[in-house]
Amino acid sequence: MFRYILGTLTALAVVGTLAFPVAAQSVAGSYLAGRQAALRSDFNEAARYYAQALAKDPGNRELIESAALSFLSLGEIGKAYPLARQLAEKNANSQVARIVITAALARDENYAALLARDDDTSGIGPWVDGLVKAWAHMGEGDVSTAIAAFDRISKQPGMRGFVMYHKALALASVGDFEGAEAIFASDEAGTVAQTRRGIIAHAEVLAQLDRAEDAVTLIRDAFGDGTDPELDTLIRTLESGDGVPFEHVRNARQGIAEVFFTFGAVLKSENAGDYYVLLYTRVARYLRPSHIDALLLTAGLLEALGQYDLAIKEYRDVPDQDPAYHAAELGRADALRRSGKEDQAIEVLEQLARSHGDLAVVHSTLGDVLRRQEKFAEAIEAYDRAIERAPDSRRARWVLFYSRGIAHERSGNDIASEADFRAALSINPEQPQVLNYLGYSMVEQKRNLDEALDMIERAVAASPDSGYIVDSLGWVLFRLGRYEEAVEQMERAVELIPIDPVVNDHLGDVYWAVGRMREAEFQWRRALSFIDPEETDGEADPDRIRRKLDVGLDQVLEEEGAPPLRPSQDI
Repeated sequence: MFRYILGTLTALAVVGTLAFPVAAQSVAGSYLAGRQAALRSDFNEAARYYAQALAKDPGNRELIESAALSFLSLGEIGKAYPLARQLAEKNANSQVARIVITAALARDENYAALLARDDDTSGIGPWVDGLVKAWAHMGEGDVSTAIAAFDRISKQPGMRGFVMYHKALALASVGDFEGAEAIFASDEAGTVAQTRRGIIAHAEVLAQLDRAEDAVTLIRDAFGDGTDPELDTLIRTLESGDGVPFEHVRNARQGIAEVFFTFGAVLKSENAGDYYVLLYTRVARYLRPSHIDALLLTAGLLEALGQYDLAIKEYRDVPDQDPAYHAAELGRADALRRSGKEDQAIEVLEQLARSHGDLAVVHSTLGDVLRRQEKFAEAIEAYDRAIERAPDSRRARWVLFYSRGIAHERSGNDIASEADFRAALSINPEQPQVLNYLGYSMVEQKRNLDEALDMIERAVAASPDSGYIVDSLGWVLFRLGRYEEAVEQMERAVELIPIDPVVNDHLGDVYWAVGRMREAEFQWRRALSFIDPEETDGEADPDRIRRKLDVGLDQVLEEEGAPPLRPSQDI
């Protein structure tokens, strides 16, 4: 559906990746440094180096576009605008310039200029341009022409739901809540209306029609127990009768911001590429700085691109009194953790646990970070608090028991671990991760092997392409002495995750058990080659593998006091 947008955005990306002739050799170093920074998505460095190159060669069109793209990626559209104007004056066919100029005109509420732009020479794409101009008519006060424009665009294949959603917002922005509700009630707004943001917009429309009870039902039907502080606040206000204003989109500039945000969100859902989506969310934020959903999406995109400092900066822009503050702080903690600052991440989460201690997700996230740091006792305490706060009716509650079970298992408390895993399965009986973890644990403890086999077979049925789960099936068959069957499963596991040391080690053991000694030794050597020397807590023991290469698996089992290999009929 968004082939045109992807094509034009791909053209934008090429600017930062292709070499081009520059006017003077002196700019080559800055250009190359900027290009390398752009390839790393290091927008700050790219902008700095391209600006240096431009200072030496100010008329170079490719440098102008690369610098403008870098500033747009940073959200610094004010700096990108004069560069975009230069490109327009050079009659350059630049998508960067078109996006930036459109954003600047919308920010200045210069709707007449937006309407006067020629889509063929100045447009971003037919769908974006059409919606922007429809909203520009709203900004000019020409509601009837705007509605006609929405209706015209909605006839394009694949666009009806998207456009009708914006038509509903436009009607609501001028007080025609009956018209907006008619669109929502008829499902004309399509899947966009079923998103979290769409549900809130619909609820606000219902509130204006004195249908607060229907608004609450709409929210509860959509989210059940999976609400958050913003939704909880909205529900309480609706139930109190205090009145909920329509704030989703109040004017044309916010409407155009919503165009860029919703296009960005759809592109994200279609895996269009984080960098491409970022350009749209940056414009949405530029036009409406208080657009928290655009902020959170922008921060997540930056995090996915490895730009953790930029992501952290975005997350910190959410005020501590905003209902989404906890989501921003959870995001900031994740960005800190992923950038290697785990202690700072824990500090953020501990502070959040003090300010938002009623939220189970805060404690479970803290538990996850503590568990990764092998602080299992503290992690278990955090999971305890999360379980206390999670409603019994919440189906996702199984994750908390599963996570705490892992912490118990890693701390050596097998009884508590199994109890948690079984509690998780009582909520979600066929959850493959839990079935696999508990089944594999029993295999390693050499007990309840038949039950373990049943669990792992169910896990494989639910997740047949998980190499780790298929490995577990092969390993339990090995433990049961069903070596020939184990070979098939282990070979499949290695196909799925070929460079995992544990899986290769297991395949070596299975090969040895069926008399394929040379292949076993080959797999053990492969396993050794995949072990990271920095990983001191890995499941694959390099010393044990080397011993198997020296004396064979039978001798190692004898030295360990373990039962010898034996066919299944002898069990």
